[in-house]
Amino acid sequence: MQFGMPTLVENRTLEENAALCSRLGLQFIELNMNFPEYQVDRLEETERLIELAEKAGIYYTIHLDENLNIADFNQLVTDAYLETIRRSICVAKALIPLRDLYGDASQPLTLNMHMNHGIHITLPDRKVQMYERDYVTYMRAFSSFRNLCEKWIGQDDIRIVIENTDGFRAYEKNAIEYLLESPVFGLTWDIGHSKAIREIDVPFILEHQKQLIHFHIHDGMEAPPRNHLALGDGEINLRERLKMAESRNARCVLETKTITALEQSVQWLRENCR
Repeated sequence: MQFGMPTLVENRTLEENAALCSRLGLQFIELNMNFPEYQVDRLEETERLIELAEKAGIYYTIHLDENLNIADFNQLVTDAYLETIRRSICVAKALIPLRDLYGDASQPLTLNMHMNHGIHITLPDRKVQMYERDYVTYMRAFSSFRNLCEKWIGQDDIRIVIENTDGFRAYEKNAIEYLLESPVFGLTWDIGHSKAIREIDVPFILEHQKQLIHFHIHDGMEAPPRNHLALGDGEINLRERLKMAESRNARCVLETKTITALEQSVQWLRENCR
């Protein structure tokens, strides 16, 4: 199995993250575009990314901005996010040779994305999700998004993988199922997120497990809800989840948030997954 790490806030540079990744014996870094140092214009400096990766003997995946919203009602906003995705796909294409050198070529290179819930309007008796209210407009945006991603990715071995966070809305499930009809999309199972919300997304994920190709692995708890814990510090049946990841030939990010928790998680893997 291929295990990697997220970009950590304690590390201010890619050099620091790459050195840590190499020291811990991990195979890749998931570059997080929520960080200022990993905005698309910085990622487009691919010669630098490749040089650092070759020095450390690692490769990269990409985590798209969590605020990504390809269905925003303001087309100017939507267009900016779509252009960001297009350019990020171009970066991923340049990084595929690193995967082939230091990773597993049977696993597509991934760009991880969240679903944006959109805004809601609070009425006296309920909340109205605007994407649910204007569902036709919402799905029209996803139709355009799917077509564009198929064009941009083409025949390259790249997948955009959709991650569970705090519970998929019904309209989001419909959009995800529509995207999964395309070969350029897949699913990410974040096992800590699903644990913290009492596994409400698990039936949907398992229903579509043939498209499951990426995992975010961290421990979690239901009461009180917590995630991004070091492996062994929570309540998740980690061996069961890792067995599922292995059966899907999925890549796994050890998505803890501190260096100490990452070190503990790597040690847990060494002791429990021989």
